[in-house]
Amino acid sequence: MFYLTEVEDYVRVDPKLFGLPTVEAVTNQLKETYKDYYDKEMGKVIGIVEVINVGEGVIIPGDGATYYISTFKLLVWKPELQEIVYGSISEITNFGAFIDLGVMRGMIHISQTMDDYVSFSKANSLTGKSSKRSLKQGDLCLARIVAISHKGAEPKIGLTMRQPGLGKLEWIKEDKIKKDREAKKAAKAEEKAAKAKGGKK
Repeated sequence: MFYLTEVEDYVRVDPKLFGLPTVEAVTNQLKETYKDYYDKEMGKVIGIVEVINVGEGVIIPGDGATYYISTFKLLVWKPELQEIVYGSISEITNFGAFIDLGVMRGMIHISQTMDDYVSFSKANSLTGKSSKRSLKQGDLCLARIVAISHKGAEPKIGLTMRQPGLGKLEWIKEDKIKKDREAKKAAKAEEKAAKAKGGKK
């Protein structure tokens, strides 16, 4: 889920930025500080939206930098359990697939790719035994977050596509067409039965 987060903190501005106007120096420092930044509570920082306020600078003896109490807005993405995410398959392995979610990567176990018996093929794809559906690098998918582990620098995101409305975009489209066709068929059968019943009176 994407969030706009307002933060108030002391920003340590490196001496190399001293020649710039204060707000610009603070903005540049924030961009550097929050590049590739992830926090379990906050999420993954995507960018600095704006610097709202920069207070007076403080110099701490023994440190050549200046510290400014600043208020700023960050755009962050925090993975949430049960959230539906969109991404493309970045890698296929014999145990599943990795999905590039734009901000982070998620992993989908082979058993969670589709509602079928799935095998890893030599063509570097995952194929369903009955459905003959295949998943390969570059495929666009919808998945649901079912697990988040915070061991390590970045979270490990576990995904599933074994639920209605999830999976490779082509499969979702095929399933919708099939469902619509079945609904029309059922409606015609009901209509026919109602006419037959009406005719018996």
